[in-house]
Amino acid sequence: MTHRILLVEDDLSISNMVKGYLSNEGFGIVCAFNGEEAYQIFLREKFDLILLDLMLPKLNGMDFLKMIRESSNLPILILSAKDGEVDKALGLGFGADDYITKPFSMIELAARVNAAIRRAKQYSISEKLAEDRVITVNELTMDLENFIVSKNGIDIKVTSKEFAILKLLFTNPKRTFTKEQIYGLIWNEDYYGNENVINVHMKRLRDKIEDHSSEPKYIKTLWGFGYRLGEF
Repeated sequence: MTHRILLVEDDLSISNMVKGYLSNEGFGIVCAFNGEEAYQIFLREKFDLILLDLMLPKLNGMDFLKMIRESSNLPILILSAKDGEVDKALGLGFGADDYITKPFSMIELAARVNAAIRRAKQYSISEKLAEDRVITVNELTMDLENFIVSKNGIDIKVTSKEFAILKLLFTNPKRTFTKEQIYGLIWNEDYYGNENVINVHMKRLRDKIEDHSSEPKYIKTLWGFGYRLGEF
């Protein structure tokens, strides 16, 4: 089965280079050169992933990303010429799944694309699991109906906040959440730099669910950005 990718890049040379390489890797590539064109294509056709440049004419990449996230969890990988941590964090905070900074190697890009598509398939919850409200990731299982977390069949005692944090990550496996987003979603309060609260809860949760909390597999830290569910 050929995976289809929407490539949104206004630089013709980069677009042609990426399209040529990924086409040779077996992907079906559809190109758009501005945000408005890309959004119209997205509405008409089905894709497995979007490669998105941030600096676009007519409709910029960030606005395009926000529009997509209103209706779709499709994997989105940002192509950015900006090397600032703030720009990367902003992109991830709005719902991008990954980013790669220009200039990039085609081998690395293909690896990131394959990883993003694999995550989307690996963590998609089947209709049966959605009905049962049970999610399993590697050795961990969350029973959302009965508020139970277990590892290899053994129940783990977690607090309500710890359960809520884990549920947030398990039900949004492709997303990276900033500390501000986690605080707002879990505590339902405005975030005033309450990093210590998040840090303490993350440490306690890791101590309970990880084999080695200093080398976490389930809750990954993206330094400078936030937290996301690990890959298995």
